[in-house]
Amino acid sequence: MAMQFYASPEQIMRDRSELARKGIARGRSAVVLSYEGGVLFVAENLSTTLHKVSEIYDRIGFAAVGRYNEFENLRRAGVRMADLNGLSYDRRDVNGLALANAYAQTLGAIFTEQSKPFEVEICVAEVAATPEDDALYRVTYDGSVNDEPGRMAMGGQAEAVSGVLKSQHRADMSLGEAVRVAVQALGSVGGEGGASRTIAADQLEVAVLDRRRVGRTFRRVTGAALTALLEGDTSAGAAPAPGRAKTPTAPTEEAKKPSTSAGSADLEGQETEQPEA
Repeated sequence: MAMQFYASPEQIMRDRSELARKGIARGRSAVVLSYEGGVLFVAENLSTTLHKVSEIYDRIGFAAVGRYNEFENLRRAGVRMADLNGLSYDRRDVNGLALANAYAQTLGAIFTEQSKPFEVEICVAEVAATPEDDALYRVTYDGSVNDEPGRMAMGGQAEAVSGVLKSQHRADMSLGEAVRVAVQALGSVGGEGGASRTIAADQLEVAVLDRRRVGRTFRRVTGAALTALLEGDTSAGAAPAPGRAKTPTAPTEEAKKPSTSAGSADLEGQETEQPEA
């Protein structure tokens, strides 16, 4: 009979933690921060189809770093959980804290019960009426949950990126200022000899939870709008003025479906026009 090697539980946990931390640190960083108009997500991502930043529900966003296949499974599970709770009860009953706790339980169980932990770190962000009430929850590979103070960085050299964010972040920043601060923080590491570097717009994945929108608040910032924000155009990426909204507020003939969700706002007692079947 072959003799099995003994390892103490403490050593096993240390080995799993080291494996997960090294896997997360090998990836590119992502930044989440609160600004005057909502919550901003900025991630270094060379792919245009494999997203690190996504929508979970009406006012809830998701960002992750690490192994794509692992955090994509978590994202899909979060979407299913949010949809189930919203349909079973009310859309306003779905909140970021419940999703963060569900992710923490899943990651904690995987970390303690399986031989290989998930090499992921995720952020669940929920936009509120004011920047002070925005919620950013960091969930790590071992199931730990932290409530972040309006800003956070994950992956890569996260500590150095967080230092830049801490010194420059303000809750009353405009979208353009927030994007430039986030990109500056991401570019502060990774250059030759520890120097800063310039990150092009096509190497970034940028999205926001826009607190001014009713219903689904998630939108991506791409192309010319992103380039203008990086160059300092304050009008780019701003919320459309009343009466001149770029996103239609009524169903179009082609889509035949509502463009907003009324469940996240208190619209009881108001009549809403429904599209024809």
